[in-house]
Amino acid sequence: MRLSSEHADRAEAPAMRLLPWTGTGGKPCYVVGDGTGHVSRMADDVESIQLDMADELLGHAADLLTGEETVTGQQVRFLADRLTESLRQIVRIAESRGSRLDALLPDRLETAAEGGARTEDPR
Repeated sequence: MRLSSEHADRAEAPAMRLLPWTGTGGKPCYVVGDGTGHVSRMADDVESIQLDMADELLGHAADLLTGEETVTGQQVRFLADRLTESLRQIVRIAESRGSRLDALLPDRLETAAEGGARTEDPR
């Protein structure tokens, strides 16, 4: 497949990545580059830690909510706070990765439609 000059320009432009932490006042932080720099590698490490922690938290939640032991309201509220915090982090990771995929494949639906592939919602 041959890329048009517009597509080639997009492919060569450095990608902007949403980082897994916020700046002053909770504002989003971004890094621009090819994904191989120090900040990008640090972001990869932080995302990996956040994903591992979310997985561990889900296991803890399952154990806590099995009903085998009495659970206090305070414990459930603490769990809900941690699950909410973790979900925010995971959504941020998904948004960051999704936008990077979109930047790599900005016209994937157009290309699929041009090639005759179905792009309808399967539901």
